[in-house]
Amino acid sequence: MRVPRTFVFLDLSGFTNYTAAYGDDAAGKVLSTFRTVVREVASERGVRIAKWLGDGCMIVAVDQFGAIEFVMDLERRAARVCAPLTLRAGIATGHALLFEGDDYIGSAVNMASRLCDHATGYDVLIPASHVERLPEGISTEPFGDVHLPGFPGAIDVVRLTGTPVRADRNDTGELWTRTPFG
Repeated sequence: MRVPRTFVFLDLSGFTNYTAAYGDDAAGKVLSTFRTVVREVASERGVRIAKWLGDGCMIVAVDQFGAIEFVMDLERRAARVCAPLTLRAGIATGHALLFEGDDYIGSAVNMASRLCDHATGYDVLIPASHVERLPEGISTEPFGDVHLPGFPGAIDVVRLTGTPVRADRNDTGELWTRTPFG
């Protein structure tokens, strides 16, 4: 079955060098902290962790808006708890084949992965043609044409910047203070 989704690939840049410099135990602590933060933000932003990939992961979102909020919020939080490592990300939206009920294959998946590989530092990269709607507080800046393995021709890519301004989408606080018949 082909389904529309937004895919995010994340990677902790510098993890291999960090492990070599500080040892497996220190690297394990950073990775554990990273995964805890990913789980927290994924839960808050309504995205699914599809799979862990060593010092990174693949995220699947039903809508691009939530995926972008997730990545930008995660980037901010990870910068505090995973330093000196940085988080890089690639995002792509499109139809993908839901394979055997728990995996995805398709061009959008591959593009998100390749963009993550191409990113450096704190880059969050997305094809300019994929940008649908940006959360408040997030903007794009030109990154340029990028040649990605497996994709013909150059792809116009933008970098996402900013911090999402989150208004509670499901504000039910008032429901607890009202009487049902009042």
